[in-house]
Amino acid sequence: MPSSRQRRFPRSRASVRDARAFVRQALTDWDRLDRLDDVTLCVSELATNALLHGVPPGRQYCVTLTLDGSLLRLAVRDTGDHPAPAAPPAEDACSGRGLHLAREVSDDLGVTGHPVGKTVWVVFKTDAGC
Repeated sequence: MPSSRQRRFPRSRASVRDARAFVRQALTDWDRLDRLDDVTLCVSELATNALLHGVPPGRQYCVTLTLDGSLLRLAVRDTGDHPAPAAPPAEDACSGRGLHLAREVSDDLGVTGHPVGKTVWVVFKTDAGC
């Protein structure tokens, strides 16, 4: 049976740090630390994107972690309609690399649209644990 944890975060810069701590605690509790750095990087990128492009003032974003066997799914849902960038950024661009980086360190990445907002998710294959 899958394990899942979910938490909402306010629209603030400090919430990215708090999202990383939430993810680290869940992975520690589940004894799934083999992909900790990759998952932490991805939650930083996805939460930052939610803050910059998807969370209007006064709203929150939601981070969900689901562990199903050896698969770990990290999802960040926001209420914005800003689409995920399709093309890699130009070499001299100052931003726009976060989702491309997440795609490289995860085993899968996608975006699910909702009537209001979207969920950006990544999947990681982990050690099955003891």
